[in-house]
Amino acid sequence: MPNETTGEANTAGQEGRFVVTHADEASAVLKDVDRGQVHTLGENPGVEPEEVIEGCLEPEPPMGVTYRLTEVETRRRLSLEDSPEPPTQQERRLAAEQDVGEVTTRERAGTGELHVLTVPEGDTESAIGDVLEDEATLVRAARLGVDRVEIRSEPGVVSVRYLP
Repeated sequence: MPNETTGEANTAGQEGRFVVTHADEASAVLKDVDRGQVHTLGENPGVEPEEVIEGCLEPEPPMGVTYRLTEVETRRRLSLEDSPEPPTQQERRLAAEQDVGEVTTRERAGTGELHVLTVPEGDTESAIGDVLEDEATLVRAARLGVDRVEIRSEPGVVSVRYLP
């Protein structure tokens, strides 16, 4: 983007962790998981949605409105799964202690987090779909440094497990 003061194109590279939110043959969109910025790549260097890339982006001249991936330190694919397993006893207990519409977040031993959502029983499948389609699920997984998001459910309870 042009500098507001000088009108010159931004030429500084940006290092960070990025989630690929959209990609096709021609371009890709990456979201910086730490800063929330969204960057459109002028060309797709072979990235796919749900990948996490640690590396460096640089603006493409002359305008600096699209970017190119100039360095890749690490690259991994996130897995999102709607598990057939029911919520654990701990997850059921947490859900029983909260009202419909509430969310409880707990750190997991080691790496990751656990989120327990209490939803109207008839909205359980819809809530699962919302979690699977929500860009924030990918961003949180990337920020936590996990590779897998597992969703367990039963009527009225949705457990989102961010796992290594």
